[in-house]
Amino acid sequence: MTTNNPPRGIQVWRLVTALLTTASLLLFSCGPTKQISSNLPLVVYQPSHQSDTGVNFNEALVCNSIAEAAMAASTGVVRVQKVWSYNQDNLHHARQGSNTKIDHSSATDSLGRISGYAYEINESNRLKPDVFVAIHNNGASKRNACWGFVHEGDEYEQQNRGLAGELVAEICKVSGMDNAGVLGDSWPNRNDYRCKNTGKLSFYSLDENANNCPIRVLLEIGDNKESRELLMDPAVQKKIGEAIQRVIERRFGKGNG
Repeated sequence: MTTNNPPRGIQVWRLVTALLTTASLLLFSCGPTKQISSNLPLVVYQPSHQSDTGVNFNEALVCNSIAEAAMAASTGVVRVQKVWSYNQDNLHHARQGSNTKIDHSSATDSLGRISGYAYEINESNRLKPDVFVAIHNNGASKRNACWGFVHEGDEYEQQNRGLAGELVAEICKVSGMDNAGVLGDSWPNRNDYRCKNTGKLSFYSLDENANNCPIRVLLEIGDNKESRELLMDPAVQKKIGEAIQRVIERRFGKGNG
C-alpha cells in the first residue's frame, strides 16, 4: 500500500526547522527593542510658531529645534509629543501672533478659521497629556536670560512654579544664560487676553479654560537679539533640549515619581 507521507528524515528536518523558527521569534520578542507603554506619563511640547520675531531670526525654527532635541533625548520613561501649527493649513496666525492677544489666540477670523494657538491647544487636549511645556524666545528684554511663566490663580500654580524653576535653572546651567526666575503670566502686562476666572491678563496657552493639562509651563529661552548667537547655534539648541528632557524625566519619568 502506498502513502503520501514524506520520508522520516524529511519529517524530522521539518520539525527541527519549525522549532528553530519558534525559538528565534521568542528570542526576538524578548530582545532589546524598546516598547513605549501607553501607561507612561505623556509630555507635550509646544514650540513657538512665530516667524515674525527679530531681524534674521526665526523664533519658530529655533524653538522647534529645541523641542525636537528634547524629544530625541527621551529615554522612554515618558512619552513625548509635539503640537505645532507652523505647517498647518486653514488657520489664522499659524506662523505669527501673540499668546496674550484675543485676535491671535481664542478668536476665529472672518472665514471661520481658528488660530494657530487654538489648533495647538486643541491638539494637546486631544492627546490628554500629563505635562505641557511651551518653548519660546523673548524679545526686547535687553537680557541674555531665561524666564519661566506659569498661570496665576491656578489649582496647580505651586507645582507649576516648581517645575518652571527647575527647567530654567537647568537651561541656564547648560547655556550660560542668566536665571530670570519664574513669573506669573500677568507680569508682561500686555494685550488683551484675560483669564475669566481671575480677570487678569494671561497667556492663552496656559489658561486652564483653554488648556486641560494640569501641569503646564511656558519658557522664554533667551532674547532674540541679546542671545541671538547662542540661540542660532545647533549645539546649544541640542544642549537646551536635552536639559529640558532631563528635568522632565527626573520629575515625571516612570519609576522616578
